Amino acid sequence: MRLIVGLGNPGPRYARNRHNIGFLAIDEIARVHRASPFRRRFQGEAAEVVLGTERAILLKPQTFMNESGRAVSEAQRFYKIALADVIVLHDELDLAPAKLRVKQGGGNAGHNGLRSITAQCGNDYRRVRLGIGHPGDKAQVHAYVLNDFGKAEEPWVEDLCRAVADHAPLLAAGEDASFQNKVHLAMAGRGWDDVKTVARGGPPKN
Repeated sequence: MRLIVGLGNPGPRYARNRHNIGFLAIDEIARVHRASPFRRRFQGEAAEVVLGTERAILLKPQTFMNESGRAVSEAQRFYKIALADVIVLHDELDLAPAKLRVKQGGGNAGHNGLRSITAQCGNDYRRVRLGIGHPGDKAQVHAYVLNDFGKAEEPWVEDLCRAVADHAPLLAAGEDASFQNKVHLAMAGRGWDDVKTVARGGPPKN
């Protein structure tokens, strides 16, 4: 059993925020793999899904970002899931938009959701870092992550979430390098491998 967590803030006000890309990715995994309906559990919204040969719980904490660990720890304890089988999808300021990296453990880079999970559960869970880019000024970070994705960003956000969903069975199977590579190839195939292309909202229309 895997516990796959998307981070975000609850409610329509935050639904399209950059900080909520973890929720968006989880919703796409649920859609593509026909998960059970989400229902309120573990201080969050949870659904059951089969990814390849692996059973997984998809979880969107409803505690607000800073208290994400409360929901994650409750679900982890209920299912007796090892920390290495907890996978957290989250926004990453220090990664270019439309990029993805997977790592296990490590620092939290000032991310309050990760900090809360580490405090409640420990640090050696797996992280899927979904790049949203940095506003360039530390003073602007708070407003940047709590603002909606711009219209030009929506296409790559949708493609990244779809690529994550399409290859989620590899992630569930623990094949992190293959998962990361498949997502990279999928994004390159859609023209998102170039920073300038991402900045202008996609490849030129023929």
